[in-house]
Order: sequence, then C-alpha cells, then structure tokens
Amino acid sequence: MIYLDYQATTPLAPEAFDAMLPWLKDGFANPHSPHAAGRKARAAVEVARDQVAALLPPGGSVSFTSGATEALNWAIKGTSGAIVTLATEHAAVLDTVEAAGRAGRPVTVLPVGGDGLVDPEAARAAIGSGTGLVAAMLVNNEIGVIQPIEALAALAHDAGGLFLCDAVQGYGRVDIPDCCDLIAVSAHKIHGPKGIGALWMREGVTLDPLMHGGGQEAAGRSGTLSPALCAGFGAAARVAAGRGAADRAHVERLFGLAVARLGAGWVVNGSVDRRYRGNLNLRHEGLDVARLMSELRDIAFSAGSACASGSGRSSHVLRAIGLTDLQARSSIRLGFGRDTGEEALMEALDHIDAAARAQRISG
Repeated sequence: MIYLDYQATTPLAPEAFDAMLPWLKDGFANPHSPHAAGRKARAAVEVARDQVAALLPPGGSVSFTSGATEALNWAIKGTSGAIVTLATEHAAVLDTVEAAGRAGRPVTVLPVGGDGLVDPEAARAAIGSGTGLVAAMLVNNEIGVIQPIEALAALAHDAGGLFLCDAVQGYGRVDIPDCCDLIAVSAHKIHGPKGIGALWMREGVTLDPLMHGGGQEAAGRSGTLSPALCAGFGAAARVAAGRGAADRAHVERLFGLAVARLGAGWVVNGSVDRRYRGNLNLRHEGLDVARLMSELRDIAFSAGSACASGSGRSSHVLRAIGLTDLQARSSIRLGFGRDTGEEALMEALDHIDAAARAQRISG
C-alpha cells in the first residue's frame, strides 16, 4: 500500500514505539501515586512534557489531554465572552463554538476567500470590544492553507481577548508563532501514538475545568495520565525537533514534483503559495471520488477530513472557499511526509491521474 493520508494520521515513529514499551509492561504504576514506582512513572511523564514543550513557544505550560479534540473543547468552554472563528475550522472547533452559542455566548464565524485565507478587514470588523476568544487553525487540515495567525492574535489582544491556535496540523511541521495564548496539539499527527494530545497555555492564562475530578494536571485537567502515551508523544516530539528542517525540505520537494507530475485538468484547492506543502488538495472536473477510491485500493488517500468521512456531506472547507457541491465532491486530499518515497508518490500519482482520465473517457 502507498500511504498518502498524513493529515488523517502518521506512521508511528520507531523511537516513539520504543519509548512506550517499558511503560506498557513493567512501568505500569500510576504516575500520580506517591510511592517509588509512581514517582518513576511521573518522572517519565515530566520528561515527555518537556519534549512536547520544546516545539512550542516559551513562557507557557503543557497539560496533557486525551487528544486535540479535548484540548480545543477545554480552551473554548473554559473561556468567556464573545467568540470569533473561521468557517474553515475543524469540527472540533466549529461544533464546540456552536454549542457555546446555544448556551448564550455571542458567536461570529468569519468567511474565507477562494484561497482559503481570512479577509483581514472582515476580521478587524468582527473582533472588537467584548471579544473573549478568537480561534483559528494554523494549518488547515483539509487544504493545508496557513492562516495569518499573528494578525488575528494581535486583533484579539487589542480587543482584550485571548487567541486560541489549533496547531494540530502545524505542530512539528511549521513554526508556531509566539503570539498565541492557547495552543492545541496532537501526538498522532507527528508520528506519535493516538489517544493523547496537549493544550499549551501562556503563563497567566487560566481556564475553567472541562472535566471535574482529581485535578491531576496543574492547569486543572482531571484524569490519570498514561506514562506510555506521554513517553511516545515526547519521543515523537524529540524526533520532530531534531529533523524538522529535513522533513520540511522533503515535503517541499515532493510537493513540487507532484504538481509537475499531474496531468492537465487538475486544479489545486486553496492558496498554492501560503500552505504547508505536505498537503495537496486538488480537484478534477467530473471525478467520481468514491469510484476512484474503489479502483485504487492499494493507495491510501482521502476525500476530505477523516473525521467527517461517512457523513454523506461534501467538505465544509471546500464549500467555504467557494466550490460548488459538485466540485467539492470531485476533490481529493493527498498527504505525504517523512516516510513517503519519491518513487511511490510518483507511482500513485500516475495511477490516480490515469484513473481520472479513464473516468472522463467512459463518461
């Protein structure tokens, strides 16, 4: 199988696997217990915390969560005041914001242009007095577009509010600006294990708890931590920090080769210039994506967000950038990264292009 779905998840790094094993077997103690075995497990958690924090801005603290969805829910529900966000955000943000709106918080969802970027003037008009939180994704999970995080954070701060960055697709891949107040990240997007993420909070920022209980994390998150998952996350972050430049150069090269390789009729969705190059979202007129996936079962790619698969709806992100429902349904997302080989990618692209052309000929 040729794996081209890096936005959905990434292969587990060998270093992360090795880091987890001792804590899955002999190091089973509760890291919140005061005895020697518990303290040893706690020490592993703290090492992992420092490794995860090394890829985040200085001046803040990391609280482990069950994943980015929990982190985003905590950041949104733990704040107060009006919320401003973007139409292309992940469902973990949009659905949580919608729930906050039903509970009485004023909500503004800003549109984006055909390139997937927010209009600075529309943002300036919407983010004003009374704004408690501005939430925006660094790298879009469907089209890879990089939003102007610094400008949005500045508007939030001028209004007296906080800025939340969903950095799930950017963490370990692109630099995260220092201007954020809250940052949500996930382990399995950077070759770590599934089931663990984190919320970074700038010093001085406090949140109401999302879950009540033992308050094991200093910032107020309750629940027993898994030393194995923490260790795997930390190891993945350490590897990402060490080879970040090489990984970025690799996907830059693959992106250029991929765009050059595709035949006529393919159109890239979203900005070509302002995007993470490991994400190639493109459409082909008249393409039946379900049929394409059925015909190319040895290639793993996506028709959009894995979180929305099976919903029967076309991508809200693609509709937000102005695509018709038909165009959105004729789009695919190819994600590549550290372990993607050039030869395998070219082979996959040739098969995808040939299958798309055959569909048009057969009608």
